[in-house]
This record gives sequence, C-alpha cells and structure tokens, in this order.
Amino acid sequence: MPAYDPTTALLVIDVQNDFADPSGSLYVRTGEQIVTLINAEVARARAVGATVVYTQDWHPAVTPHFQKDGGVWPVHCVQDTWGAEFHPDLTVIGPVVRKGSNGEDGYSGFTMRDPVIGATVPTGLADLLAEAGATHLVICGLATDYCVKSTALDGREGGYPVTVLDDKIRAVDLQAGDGDRAVEEMLRAGVLLDRAESMTGQPSD
Repeated sequence: MPAYDPTTALLVIDVQNDFADPSGSLYVRTGEQIVTLINAEVARARAVGATVVYTQDWHPAVTPHFQKDGGVWPVHCVQDTWGAEFHPDLTVIGPVVRKGSNGEDGYSGFTMRDPVIGATVPTGLADLLAEAGATHLVICGLATDYCVKSTALDGREGGYPVTVLDDKIRAVDLQAGDGDRAVEEMLRAGVLLDRAESMTGQPSD
C-alpha cells in the first residue's frame, strides 16, 4: 500500500462507463470491480493532502481513432454521451484532464497523438502536477495495456517515481497476455508495482 503525502499525486485513469460498465462499447472485463477500491484509495490520498487527478477520454463523434473512420477501436467515450461519463459509483473530487478531444489518440494522460501524422501534443496534466508540487505519482484505473501503461511510461520519462496499483487496474487484452506484457514494460521502465491488499481486504490479483 503506497504512502501518501502532499507531494504525491494519485492519477485515476479513464474510469468511464464505456470501459467500466458491462454495457459499455469497449468494456474492460471486471473493470467495474475496481471502482470501490479506487474510491478507498482516493479517500486515503485526500486524507493527507495528496493531489487526486482524473483523466477522461473525450472523443468527437468522428475521429481516425475509431474503426469506422479508419482506426482500430469501436466508437467509445464520445463527448457528452453516457459512455464518456465517469462510472456513477466513482468518487470524483479533483481536477479532470480530458484527452482526445480533437480526434487524437488519447492513451497517455500526459500527451495526445495525431493518429494520421503522428505528432504529439501535451495535455494539461504536466502543468497541473507542477502547480500542485507533485513529486511522485500513483496510478490506477483503465486499462492496464493502454492508458495506464502510457501514462506510467510518460510519467517516468518526465522524471517522476511512479507506482501502479496492481489490484486497481484491469487490461483490455486485445491479444491474450497484453496486460502482462504491459506490466513487464512498465517494470523495465522503473515503474513500481504495488501488490498490497486493498482497503477492503481483498488481495491483489
């Protein structure tokens, strides 16, 4: 279980209906099970003055990120729709960083990538963390093999110590084993994996 203090930032990644609800268009299997665990983590962080930041996929209806427009993903997290909303049971108390708003791939909380020309642009996350005085990142949410991994790797590239909460992430596993491979990649980059028991007493996966 990570130790929080006012220099820690807890990043809650994309806990949105399309990912965390079984009716969502890009449902991550058992994603809904981590919501109460994340809420307990948010409470722990806030109790000692840590910063809590939420990321949110926020795509336009037409984007080369989507299969129908030449990309790889089904339509998901379209702006101002149910699928883009945070899971209704998630405690959301803190700033929200939206990504993919102009049609970009929005995997990382730190950067967005134009899926056609490959150019990257920053989100507001790095500035927000700097303003908060954050020096260590703790990450949880969806999904392990995409947005969690990309955010963790960008955090490491930005010089942050990064801890990922193993019991509070879930993988898409588009290809079998993608989640495990993502964890291995994060570990190679120096990300710490926290396998401590959750506040509910359930052991990590």
